[in-house]
Amino acid sequence: MAKTKTTFFCQNCGNQAPKWLGRCPACGEWNTFVEEVVTKDEPVAGNWRPTATTKTAAKPKAIHAINYEEQERTLTPDSELNRVLGGGIVPGSLVLIGGEPGIGKSTLLLQIALGLNDMRVLYVSGEESEQQIKMRAERLPTPISDCYIMTETSTQNIFRTVEHFEPEILIIDSIQTMHSSLVESGAGSVSQVRECTTEFMKYAKESGTPVFIVGHITKDGSLAGPKVLEHMVDTVLTFEGDRHTTYRILRTTKNRFGSTSELGIYEMQGTGLRQVTNPSEILISQRDEALSGIAIGSMVEGNRPLMIEIQALVSVANYGTPQRSSTGFDAKRLQMLLAVLEKRGGFRLGQQDVFLNVAGGLKVEDPAIDLAVCAAIVSSYEDIAIPSSSAFAAEVGLGGEVRAVHRVESRISEAEKLGFKEIFISKYNIKGLDTSNFKIKIRPVSKLDEVFQGVLM
Repeated sequence: MAKTKTTFFCQNCGNQAPKWLGRCPACGEWNTFVEEVVTKDEPVAGNWRPTATTKTAAKPKAIHAINYEEQERTLTPDSELNRVLGGGIVPGSLVLIGGEPGIGKSTLLLQIALGLNDMRVLYVSGEESEQQIKMRAERLPTPISDCYIMTETSTQNIFRTVEHFEPEILIIDSIQTMHSSLVESGAGSVSQVRECTTEFMKYAKESGTPVFIVGHITKDGSLAGPKVLEHMVDTVLTFEGDRHTTYRILRTTKNRFGSTSELGIYEMQGTGLRQVTNPSEILISQRDEALSGIAIGSMVEGNRPLMIEIQALVSVANYGTPQRSSTGFDAKRLQMLLAVLEKRGGFRLGQQDVFLNVAGGLKVEDPAIDLAVCAAIVSSYEDIAIPSSSAFAAEVGLGGEVRAVHRVESRISEAEKLGFKEIFISKYNIKGLDTSNFKIKIRPVSKLDEVFQGVLM
């Protein structure tokens, strides 16, 4: 007879406790513990369960004695996804894709599945019927490939099918709808999500089949389920974007096989997701007339340089305490740059409302945007427009000095490719830089005063 055990799990972080607690000792959240029944049962005969070899699992090996062969990655027709994954799909990898409802997670994975013509892809959906998936596939321009659709929520039934079907890529949509008979709790609970993910992880590692898992997110933007879910998978991708705009950003938050600073940009259309190969053109708005408070900065995300538009609005604070608001830029760093402008530049911003926005919905962490932020704020404060042919790529220190940034050559090349006439960089970046390779005018500066005299005077 199966032995039944009742435990309490935190719905926020997955912490386990033998009794109910008002506050979780791990994450500090209140009233998040729920009672779940966990059954210690043996796998049912005929169900596929990953089996590890006891001898290889028990014996340690010297690292120089381990045989290793470079595994060839699978390239998809989606170059943006290939870049985000670090060069393609790694055999045996477990990839988790999270995002808000309706952002396009299922469309992205279905589009990838249909685009892999030479591979057997099994798309398992627990949320849609076969007719609904077919209806969505008809809208996509990708030709129908060797892709098979299965609507199932039981992991035991899925593994029975996988054992005979032997797919080359497995897609699960979504992990919150999966249910394992080894755990006596509802689908989407902490124990169910952990158990189902463990089964798919063992399958991916032992069979060498890449597995893509769709995960829901909570209202605060984090992946739903236990935090251990993100530790178990190899790669965590987040699909971001405003549902009121057409552009979507695929960002890497964890990647065991590549960089975590890459991003892919898509445009949601009626025929699916279109890859945006030159994102700088959509991040810079086209203006008929010069406006104050707008500066173009150069950022680097992974290996990709991007030219982005920084918008600033400075107005007199008529309601007491001045407001400091930023969208897509760190609010604390904005406070620091405002203090530098007031202390080192002599601009009286203490009684001014300052609003800052990064156009295109991007979240910028590159310090090379500092100079563009300062230029946009001063431009709005003085109500003098910055020439649309000028760009900025430098960090600003607390002393008002303009500091050097990395990969300045790629930033200059991107600005030149988009038709900018001049770019302001730190003079400390000039050392070792061959300026004869660029047609764009390079303006080396060392202090903020030199920048403002060059563009605002």
